[in-house]
Amino acid sequence: MELSATQEAIRDAVREFAAEEIRPVAAEADREGSFPEDVWDGLADLDLTGLTVPEAYGGFDADRLTYAVVNEGVAHGSLAVATALSVHCLATSCIAEFGDESVREEWLPEMVGGRPVGAFALSEPDAGSNPAEMSTTARETDDGDGYVIDGKKQWITNGERAGVAVVFAKTDADDPGSVTQFLVPTDAEGLEVGKKEDKLGLRASDTTSLIFDGVEIPARYRLTEPGRGLAAAFSILTGGRIGIAAQSVGLAQAALDEAVDYAGEREQFDRRIADFQSIRHKLADMWTDVRAARALTRQAAMAQDRGEDARTAASVAKYFASEAAVDVTSEAVQIHGGYGYTTDFPVERFYRDAKVTTIYEGTSQIQKNIIARDLLGE
Repeated sequence: MELSATQEAIRDAVREFAAEEIRPVAAEADREGSFPEDVWDGLADLDLTGLTVPEAYGGFDADRLTYAVVNEGVAHGSLAVATALSVHCLATSCIAEFGDESVREEWLPEMVGGRPVGAFALSEPDAGSNPAEMSTTARETDDGDGYVIDGKKQWITNGERAGVAVVFAKTDADDPGSVTQFLVPTDAEGLEVGKKEDKLGLRASDTTSLIFDGVEIPARYRLTEPGRGLAAAFSILTGGRIGIAAQSVGLAQAALDEAVDYAGEREQFDRRIADFQSIRHKLADMWTDVRAARALTRQAAMAQDRGEDARTAASVAKYFASEAAVDVTSEAVQIHGGYGYTTDFPVERFYRDAKVTTIYEGTSQIQKNIIARDLLGE
């Protein structure tokens, strides 16, 4: 699947930025558990924080294949940075697609510039893979001019950094079909950011809970009709899963690159380890996985660009690419031997980061359920 000349130029620019600006600070950001804000400003300078925003609001208005190319390139530098960007893009996509004109004009031009950062608040402590079980509610105010939101959201990327969040809540606490999508500024009275999670990987990306205690927002910040929130979420998450697949490819490619370089330099028994068949076979398997994952990801992206129902294709890509990222990063550690288990080489971080790609935005098991339903015609 060939890229257009424009897409190739974007790919090259993003890869250059990742190599020169993201990769050099990724290890320190991981150790300190802090997001590299200078990198975020650089992404904004490249217009990538407006990647999914229509041109009318100053955005890049990228198609889904270009979105995948960008995600892969950023993840080649740091999965934590790529994750923060993709969640910001989820938020801008929701505002662009579901907000009324006043909301789009109020929020999108500034978000294109990188501030405020966006968050996407769907999961809850007791409602992850099945969001219909959420307990967060949004009741209409007595005068009908707004909504009051109560509840708690969990695993929110950009939770500390965000200035605005797309929040899903039930307008009827007893009706699972009443989930609705809202826009909530994070400085709203009654909104509290919970503790920052201490994670295995993706440590530079802040993950928190968001607690809503009588948070009042104007009625125009309701993004979807009551009960249309989950349908909207699934629509947006199809593209989001393509983005995660692309990030998985970028991370796996980075691990493969490190493994190839190391195998070509490291000597044992007076030979490069790249000369041993066992290592060569590992590298061949890794490269095959990366190429297959990239192909599946781009197929899904192109299907969505053609206007097709790409939900199953996105699940196939996300499932395969995320599991491949875990396998490839594991093999990269193995090829590095004892050094791969130290922080002297980035493959240990790649290995820790990879696991989350099989979990967030729908676990591998959820993706397989989606694939099987389509296969069985259900």
